[in-house]
Amino acid sequence: MKRISITDVTIKQSGKNAGYALSFREKIELAKLLDKLRVDVIELNSIENIKVDSLLIKSVCSAVKESAVAVPVGMNEENIDAVWAAMGEAKHPRLQVQLPVSAVQMEYLAGKKPAAMLELIGALVSKCKALCDDVEFIAEDATRSDMQFLSEAVKTAISAGATTVTVCDTAGTSLPAEFSEFVENITANIPELETVRLGVCCSDSLSMADGCAVASIRGGAVEIKAASYGGMTVSLANIVRILSAKADVLNTSTTVNATQIKRITDQIDWMCRTNRSKNSPFDSGVQSDGEAYLSEHDDLTAVAKAVALMGYELSDEDNVKVFEEFKKIAAKKKTVSEKELDAIVASAALQVPPTYKLDSYVINTGNIISATANVKMAEDGKMTEGISIGDGPIDAAFLAIEQIVGRHFELDDFQIQAVTEGREAMGESVVKLRSSGKLYSGRGISTDIIGASINAYINALNKIVYEEKEN
Repeated sequence: MKRISITDVTIKQSGKNAGYALSFREKIELAKLLDKLRVDVIELNSIENIKVDSLLIKSVCSAVKESAVAVPVGMNEENIDAVWAAMGEAKHPRLQVQLPVSAVQMEYLAGKKPAAMLELIGALVSKCKALCDDVEFIAEDATRSDMQFLSEAVKTAISAGATTVTVCDTAGTSLPAEFSEFVENITANIPELETVRLGVCCSDSLSMADGCAVASIRGGAVEIKAASYGGMTVSLANIVRILSAKADVLNTSTTVNATQIKRITDQIDWMCRTNRSKNSPFDSGVQSDGEAYLSEHDDLTAVAKAVALMGYELSDEDNVKVFEEFKKIAAKKKTVSEKELDAIVASAALQVPPTYKLDSYVINTGNIISATANVKMAEDGKMTEGISIGDGPIDAAFLAIEQIVGRHFELDDFQIQAVTEGREAMGESVVKLRSSGKLYSGRGISTDIIGASINAYINALNKIVYEEKEN
């Protein structure tokens, strides 16, 4: 029985052109869901912003336990080192060399002649192979390429060390029978493909991607790129359902958990479809369950690792401060939840001199009017004011602060909970902001939960501003 590997490209394809965008945190949570589903490979984008993209790759590699994580290395050898450095925590890393092989795309997208492209393929794959055992060569627009050149490109990649070769129907104009014939032809013309895994990537321009992918299996394909969300390629849910239902006919198997596919893809669908107001500072469609996972018996190393897995990058000094506060709470409660650990980090780590101080705020809200906020803050002693409308009082307040600062930060998480009981109960708020991919948290306590939220936001904001000044 032939085992078919499934690669998910949902994170890689996200963006304006795909019709959906994912926040930093959502990408990590989506990778965890795919790992739980046991897809074989999770694809990420290449590095463009060295700081943000490297941190995302590191975070996903740390979070994923079973699936391979694949990252394209771009078109220059220098970028390979940066990608490989970011993948240090990956249990199963894969480097991808993704290049066009059709005359049109080589000329206009890559600016390369055929001879120069072959040289580039050999150089990039060779360098990747020197670092990583699992190297994939992705032949973009393969179905519109010259067959002789495609053969030379694939042979060059295999000779340089590629372990997987993927051919792409980038235009998406093939019918299932045509694509199956194409795959059969290249396997017949390129005997070297018997020594590697052959993968396919099908665009869904004619709504034929699923059929083409299934048809390619008879031609020799053993790896299929699919998406758990998004309509421009093979559907993960559909291909898994087909392979499961027709396993006897196709003589195939897959490791993807077919019994979990609907539940998990529904979660991913909800995450990708989360409707965010264009004006709202709330970016994430992820909700944390806050389940207890640390106990009084955990040591400094365990707590520091848990904090790192939550996305924080703390110094050794701050990790010690967090651990000391953790021990105080754990001695009373025995277990500490993720939300409680967030509050500890917010109150104990990276305490800095405030650049911004809250002077006053006025909130108007009700069930028949839009919420408005008027926030006044002192920036290094100079008074500034922001006025904004929002989807709710806290939404409006955060937007007013953004107006004052003149910048938008990704709001990674926002938590509210009561810390005392009764009519005069104190409310605690924790705000987690991302700047350049790095996570900062702030904490606020007040009998007014809106005031607690504003103070928490400003607390996190001051940490960002302080660190930017220091750097």
